[in-house]
Amino acid sequence: MHYDLLISGAGPAGLCLARSLSGLGLSIAVVEQQAADAIENPAFDGREIALSQHSAATLRRLGVLERIEADNPAALSPLRDAQVLNGPSKFSMVIGHGLTSRSELGWLVSNHLIRRAAWQEVQDSIARHGDITLIAGDGVAHVSTDTEAARVTLASGATHSAQLLVAADSRFSPTRRAVGIGATMHDFGRTMVVSQVEHELPHDHMAWEWFGHDGQTMALLPMNDDPASGAHRASVVLTLPHQQMEPLLALDQEAFGAELTRRFDRRLGAMRSTSTRHAYPLVGVYPRRLVAQRFACIGDAAVGMHPVTAHGFNFGLASVETLARQLGAAHAASRDLGAPEALARYQRLHRLATRPLYEATRIVAMLYTNDSRPARPLRELVLRVADRVTPFKWAIATSLAGHR
Repeated sequence: MHYDLLISGAGPAGLCLARSLSGLGLSIAVVEQQAADAIENPAFDGREIALSQHSAATLRRLGVLERIEADNPAALSPLRDAQVLNGPSKFSMVIGHGLTSRSELGWLVSNHLIRRAAWQEVQDSIARHGDITLIAGDGVAHVSTDTEAARVTLASGATHSAQLLVAADSRFSPTRRAVGIGATMHDFGRTMVVSQVEHELPHDHMAWEWFGHDGQTMALLPMNDDPASGAHRASVVLTLPHQQMEPLLALDQEAFGAELTRRFDRRLGAMRSTSTRHAYPLVGVYPRRLVAQRFACIGDAAVGMHPVTAHGFNFGLASVETLARQLGAAHAASRDLGAPEALARYQRLHRLATRPLYEATRIVAMLYTNDSRPARPLRELVLRVADRVTPFKWAIATSLAGHR
């Protein structure tokens, strides 16, 4: 079968790209190795997504946030302020929403809710326009491209072609690799575990990033209070060297909550784990190219961020917007979707938007996970200097808020 656009991966990036281009007169196929039921009803994976204001507006335009709010009005939690702490020091650098024109820096919402709502929006587009084909339970096994088309062979043996093939299938994208694009990877040698908790003291909708002096980093992402019980809730992200993480994953629910309470120094009182725990390796990935002949990558396949700045999903959604804009303009002008000029513009724009913060994040993560004695005072000095430099904090705040 021949399509105008073939997308490998039915995660949020792939689904949002298909939804963005639906109704323009293009034929679109989305290939996903997971079964249809797993895409339609994604399991809770522990991850809370920090949406910038711009990303939230984009998801509203696509109808995704309205679906989430209709199902659960408490699902979107405001992220008003953020603080960065270093080791046992009581000092913290606070990045407040007052540095922006908004009453919050952004919003927090569970990843599985975004995935489900994006799937529902694509189903709605199929019903209205009939221009998206979902091929579930199959994956891209082989890719070849030439001046005429991109051709894929799926694991099932089925073959398809398209003007353009787009990879949206994770930071370790097998489709990107099949096209021959390598990537620079930085393995931080750590594992992060995510879990939802209830805690005694209010968080006032402030996010925490706490770099310890014992190999650990802790983040707290504020959620809305439980609408039924009124209990204070948050998502906790604990990062440790893998060998230190394994015993924690084996703890029962009560013991794990007690361990989080201890590690957070009871700053929010007692913590109680209320969800399953999910562990992820900490690896940053930046491809050497974002495009090739009749090929482009988006989402995590384009930039796999360290989570410390919470920009991974926002960059993924930005890649969707940038590529959709190029493809929409090409189609409106009756040009080939796989034309090198449009792909080169997409690559240039997305690299300019992501590369500086990707590299800065990598350097910050390396400094604040360095527990050597010389590094400890430097970490504290950098934090105190940054706190006094208002333009620096303003730049971070506006970046978090997604101002453009």
